[in-house]
Amino acid sequence: MQAIKKVVLMYSGGLDTSIIIPWLKENYEGCEVIAVSGDVGQGTELDGLEEKARKTGASKLYIEDLRRELVEDFIWPTLKAGARYEKDYLLGTSFARPLIAKRVAEIARAEGADAICHGCTGKGNDQVRFELTFKHFAPEMQIIAPWRIWDIKSREEEIEYAEAHNIPLKINRETNYSKDKNLWHLSHEGLDLEDPANEPPYQKPGFLELGISPEQAPDEPTYVTINFEKGIPVALNGERMDGIALLAALNAVGGANGVGIDDLVENRLVGMKSRGVYENPAGKILFRAHEVLETITLDRDTQHYKELLAQRYAELVYFGQWYSPLREALDAFVNKTQETCTGQVRLKLYKGNIINAGVQSPHSLWSEAFATFDGDDVYDQKDSAGFINLFGLPIKVKALLENSRNA
Repeated sequence: MQAIKKVVLMYSGGLDTSIIIPWLKENYEGCEVIAVSGDVGQGTELDGLEEKARKTGASKLYIEDLRRELVEDFIWPTLKAGARYEKDYLLGTSFARPLIAKRVAEIARAEGADAICHGCTGKGNDQVRFELTFKHFAPEMQIIAPWRIWDIKSREEEIEYAEAHNIPLKINRETNYSKDKNLWHLSHEGLDLEDPANEPPYQKPGFLELGISPEQAPDEPTYVTINFEKGIPVALNGERMDGIALLAALNAVGGANGVGIDDLVENRLVGMKSRGVYENPAGKILFRAHEVLETITLDRDTQHYKELLAQRYAELVYFGQWYSPLREALDAFVNKTQETCTGQVRLKLYKGNIINAGVQSPHSLWSEAFATFDGDDVYDQKDSAGFINLFGLPIKVKALLENSRNA
């Protein structure tokens, strides 16, 4: 192995990174390992992390509170853009990875490290998200990815390595789902979920963590009212909240009503398809509310074009290209569209469903005078004849010419 004297490890305390610390020390003689964890809302997953990191060989552990930055600089821009990868994935892991990697790169440079290490496999998306961020913030830094070079081939072998090195784990062979949790979502992958033919075990105790299945939800609906200012949610049921509190409240009420569970097969950046189950109560509610508000605050052409750009925005985030000129340029467009996206949306939550229950805005483009089916004095219906004649002129000319040629 190449001489590495100090390496900064992206550390979660999960299976992969737990065994990487002793592996680094075994394979890079005299190497100091500094662990860095980003707090993006994992909650109790961070409990006891410092003791565990030190016991397995790390010289120190940084736990960086990134929650506010995650909400304000990543979640809100993605929400304003309406960006969803392949229609349903709300990018919870995708936009958290660049934020964590940015802070890891900053610490690595401050510590004078020789390399940065991550625990991603060579099959996943996260390796790209991490390393593109490293190239942006620390382009000179060497990157170590153990999954590409060690002899371990499976999560089963990882568990065996951990047991042989007396590394405590919070999982076992029967509950070894690969999970990722933050303020925005919780993902589940692996085990029986790998086969799309298998129904996820929604009723199994402990599988769903942010809520319950729609079948277990109350028989009475719950109403929520969300206020937006320039595309950003600022209040729930009349109470102003910061982003962290608002997401927690919506995850609670949405989860209690079985909202926000998605079973997806997505196309990974590296090529293969991957199946996962996602819990996104707050995200699903906010995306619906934001879309409803835009139906009355955006003109037709802007709304339709924004839908096209939202798909590209989602691809950039999913592909790990958060720190790219194009994503920044798209933000400029999105922010312009959000100047009038202020108002209030009421939604009904019922057994996994999110149902529109009213929207209003001081910038509403809806006009009862023009839209009414009753009599009005502002719209001359005779005008539509000339409009249709001109709008349909290419179709008519084409048909007339074809008929004359075939005569």
